Amino acid sequence: MENILEIQGLCKAYDDFALKDVSFSLPKGFIMGFVGENGSGKTTTIRAILNMANIDSGKISVFGLDSVTDTISIKERLGVVFDSLYLAEHLNVRQIEQQLKPFYKDWNSEEFFSRIKEFDLPDNRKVGDFSKGMKMKLMVAVALSHKAELIILDEPTSGLDPVARDELLDILAEYIEDENRGVLFSTHITADVERIADYVTILHNGKVWYTGTKDELTESYAVIKGAEEDIPSGLKEKFIGFHAYRNGFDALIRTDNLEGIPDSLESEKASIDEILVYIAKEEKHERHS
Repeated sequence: MENILEIQGLCKAYDDFALKDVSFSLPKGFIMGFVGENGSGKTTTIRAILNMANIDSGKISVFGLDSVTDTISIKERLGVVFDSLYLAEHLNVRQIEQQLKPFYKDWNSEEFFSRIKEFDLPDNRKVGDFSKGMKMKLMVAVALSHKAELIILDEPTSGLDPVARDELLDILAEYIEDENRGVLFSTHITADVERIADYVTILHNGKVWYTGTKDELTESYAVIKGAEEDIPSGLKEKFIGFHAYRNGFDALIRTDNLEGIPDSLESEKASIDEILVYIAKEEKHERHS
């Protein structure tokens, strides 16, 4: 399976934060959900992919090209959607199209205005006056108008209403029908990831906690709960994010550690949201122990 994006041993240190040996890959034809709590390193990783941050060590390949030495060639084939508009807000859609056109050899004006019409965006209003959902659609229209083969989205659904979120997910699902394309989708709204992602990478405190298929992730972890006195000897040390309260406990556990647990303990498959919560609980427990 050919990878459209590969990151190997990425390290980047700031005064108060560091990416540590981040490695993951996205095969062609798939959507990857890129998740983790705020401050986990998602945006720093995306900035590194886009060559907007000088990395300390590691290697990033996009389309098999080096993210640093081939950055111009890569950006010709890349579409980016941020959580805020990166276009000149005092211009209207037609002026922005004229501004962007010279930068892309494969720019297609007909495709752009077709998307503007499809997304019901006015072409004569300043884009700074657009709603958040309209701005997001405009950035998607730009990405789709120069034959982008990989779309990278950094928290695009943040602050969007449910209808606009749903529309974006439909657009991405349609886009990925071409098996030569890929999507890296950073978000804290895990319901969106569960709906459309094929792969998931979880960042936690600057490190990769998990990377692989979404199905493998959700099948590998369960939430276990019950009375603390019913926990078999040696099982508690396998818990992640153990939380005791007056009437019992709950924790995350790998499903391969569930064999032989007593019937008095309940378990159910963990959602991605629950996995993130228990990872955070585990770190908090380790800091205070």
